[in-house]
Amino acid sequence: MRKESFGLPPAVQAYLVAHGTRESAAQKGLRAVTDAHPAALMRSSTEQLQMLALIIKLMGAQRILEVGVFTGYGTLAFASALPPQGRVVALDISSEFPAIGRPYWEQAGVAKKIDLRIGPAIDGLQRLLEETGPGSFDLAYIDADKVNYENYYEACLQLVRTRGLIALDNVLWFGRVADPAADDSDTRALKALNLKIAKDDRVEIAMVPVGDGVTLAMKR
Repeated sequence: MRKESFGLPPAVQAYLVAHGTRESAAQKGLRAVTDAHPAALMRSSTEQLQMLALIIKLMGAQRILEVGVFTGYGTLAFASALPPQGRVVALDISSEFPAIGRPYWEQAGVAKKIDLRIGPAIDGLQRLLEETGPGSFDLAYIDADKVNYENYYEACLQLVRTRGLIALDNVLWFGRVADPAADDSDTRALKALNLKIAKDDRVEIAMVPVGDGVTLAMKR
């Protein structure tokens, strides 16, 4: 949930997108439509999705879990990075926002790879544990309501395979996580989870200052 990488001057941000990312016509179209939306700030940055798409290919991933879809700009990036038989299971509370992205999924020819499920993510994650069992995903991307991030993280730790990856967006939270005076519920939740993951010996970690901060946690 941040269109630009934290702290970059606009000219550097524009250079980064122009020279460090590759987008299909469908991705560019959905990015433009999303940026015209009143809630455009919820879009993940182009460069962080480029990074994750490359990781998906390096992993040889087949199954991706996405918690929080918005317009499906990230969903499109993930599906495009997967092989023909790959699947993205995408969970969102809203049917309105993902409907914006569906025509672009179709345009890119990846709609058949996307299993969109509408409803509370906690319920969706529990159903997946029942349907597919632990270790059934290669990578999980978490970008939804912050107060439930810890619950999503714990569920995704069960759902990803050994040496699978969990990517958590917004871990820098506009810098508020480093502000002792910031005490709203979202910031408190992210501060607590960042501390937990830093000490969590179930995973190998890297916190990357791209977008609004992305933590990569590889399950041991």
